Amino acid sequence: MKPRLRCPNRPATTTLTTPATRPATPTLPGLAAIAANLAQGRWSRPVRDGGLYLPRCAGLRLAMAKVRGLGTLSAPDWSFRAESVTKIYERGVRANDGITLHVDPGEVYGLLGPNGAGKTTLVKQAIGLLKPTSGQITLGRYDLVGDPDAARQLCSYLPQAQMPIDSFRVDEAIELTGRIRGGGKHEVRRRAGELIEALDIGDWRKTLGRELSGGVKRLVGFGMVSVWPGRVVILDEPTNDVDPLRRRLLWEQIRRLGEWGCAVFLVTHNVMEAEKSVDRLAIIDSGHLIAEGTPSSLKAQDRGHLRLQVMLVPGVQTPEMPGWVRRHVRVGHNLITTIDEADAAHGIGWAVELIGARVAEEYALGASSLEDVYIQLTGRVSEDASGNREGPGAGRRRAG
Repeated sequence: MKPRLRCPNRPATTTLTTPATRPATPTLPGLAAIAANLAQGRWSRPVRDGGLYLPRCAGLRLAMAKVRGLGTLSAPDWSFRAESVTKIYERGVRANDGITLHVDPGEVYGLLGPNGAGKTTLVKQAIGLLKPTSGQITLGRYDLVGDPDAARQLCSYLPQAQMPIDSFRVDEAIELTGRIRGGGKHEVRRRAGELIEALDIGDWRKTLGRELSGGVKRLVGFGMVSVWPGRVVILDEPTNDVDPLRRRLLWEQIRRLGEWGCAVFLVTHNVMEAEKSVDRLAIIDSGHLIAEGTPSSLKAQDRGHLRLQVMLVPGVQTPEMPGWVRRHVRVGHNLITTIDEADAAHGIGWAVELIGARVAEEYALGASSLEDVYIQLTGRVSEDASGNREGPGAGRRRAG
């Protein structure tokens, strides 16, 4: 019988099965033997099975080698590339249409777009759960379309849904995942402890998953994915339900994955959050990649403009727009407009008039953001646009 890694102090029938942690089908020769050796702590360096590295992040591998005094290890090019990827479902629905992009090791890459844009479809193709209708997806020298087992071994994935960890303690779930992904017992335990402390979830270290809040469970899921990361780490809405303080801690750990050499995919429709955190990003809408670049390069087209955001009184109609408003959109009670810098005084005067007329309650004026570019390209607003925004140089006034 092939050995299986099981959670200590659990019945023999209890195993952890999630998209991010499920071990790939052991079709490659010797995979079970390697797992047995890992379980007994016999490996002190990266191992190969049929030419395939077990999923270990290049930067993490280098860091561990330095700790052991092994010096610098050379690594091949582990760039992730999607070339003309198209996925057509029944009735001719094109979820992805000719998408081409690449992500280099050490890069945090944002994949932005509204719900239904095709982001999840692209991710599922990258990790071997869906096969493209046409196109190529490669990671280094591996064809992730032709070899979906390699895709699942080399990629770590945090889905948008919560991990099914109700019967596992926090440290148990994180450590077990690291062992399944090929990490040594002591290295995984040390790394899990570091993550628990870094994410400020130490108070729940021995708590069962069923007793955790949604935010803490989300952080545990991130720990499971990042304790022993693959060459590519895909995070689908990683900050959902996480409180503001721990959200900052989470972003620090996401950036650290990039520093270790992982290629990190951030899948989100929260544009404002992505703007602060990614190196490059792509905007996808209706299956098409409509823009790509750094946040600064994408915002360059909007230089010389300002964002004037007005909080309207509930129940009032959208006021008539002055001629100097370049574009506008209303989300709930928030009226978001783009104006030229030269019209800043006009904008403030208009907002003050709306407050005086009891049409608006407050306003904020600041530099244009990636959100404004997103609105211009997609005609839609991200989920966080309804929140009030104050940036450097932003002005605010409330009624009263």
